Amino acid sequence: MVETIPQKYSHLLELLQSLERIVVAYSGGVDSTFLLRASIEALGVNNVLAITADSETYPDREREEAVRLAVAMNAPHEVIQTSELAIPGYAENPTNRCYFCKQELFSHLIPIAKSRGYQHVVFGAIADDLGEHRPGLQAAHDGGVRAPLLEVGLKKSEIRHLSRELGLPTWDKPSFACLSSRIPYGERITEEKLSMIDRAEAFLMQLGFRQVRVRQHDKLARIEVAPDKLQEIVAVADTVAQKLKEIGYSYVSLDLQGYRSGSLNEVLQQEAHEEAVTSR
Repeated sequence: MVETIPQKYSHLLELLQSLERIVVAYSGGVDSTFLLRASIEALGVNNVLAITADSETYPDREREEAVRLAVAMNAPHEVIQTSELAIPGYAENPTNRCYFCKQELFSHLIPIAKSRGYQHVVFGAIADDLGEHRPGLQAAHDGGVRAPLLEVGLKKSEIRHLSRELGLPTWDKPSFACLSSRIPYGERITEEKLSMIDRAEAFLMQLGFRQVRVRQHDKLARIEVAPDKLQEIVAVADTVAQKLKEIGYSYVSLDLQGYRSGSLNEVLQQEAHEEAVTSR
């Protein structure tokens, strides 16, 4: 029997109530904001602590929005400092980079939870993540971190629907991933690259492109915008190219397929396919 969205939400609240006191890994994105709001409804503000990890891969604008949203929800909230680039092996950008990232995050949150009497750490993984390349899920499993949204089978579209009903401004917020996800696997991650990507995306957002990615291939910027915005960005191509070259790119290109989540994982899929064909 297929559950309705209200049934899934009811089960989510029941699950959260069973966890008693929790620390929520909170970025201010669609999923973690919804999870925090549901946690407060289920447990009350005295049994929930939202923690945001501020690092080189997390833009200032995202942190500032996370703080504003937490205040609006009356949620207990703290910002801690972390550094993915300080993790051995992370800067080399292996295909399981996200494992290191989530492991670093949880290595901070779990001790905080234990020292303050919270029973569990939870994060905003969702049902859609099961079909994608998500090493972070393994890090959560290894650390005993719960994923309530995933556990009750909530998908992104359903979370947006519920967020809208709850009056959350993030209901239509574009999807966001850490800045490292803009750099192809195997290419070294540096603060300079992350800064360039951040500045380039911030500029494009100022021009009105909400869902945007700047994928960095050495000195080439490959821009992804929503498919229905391709003509709009072509209309301001000269302005965009000039600004991104000022930021430090030598070449500026537009991806004609438009934005799609995890486009750099397409290389992994292609390699897996080629390996399968070769092994036949």
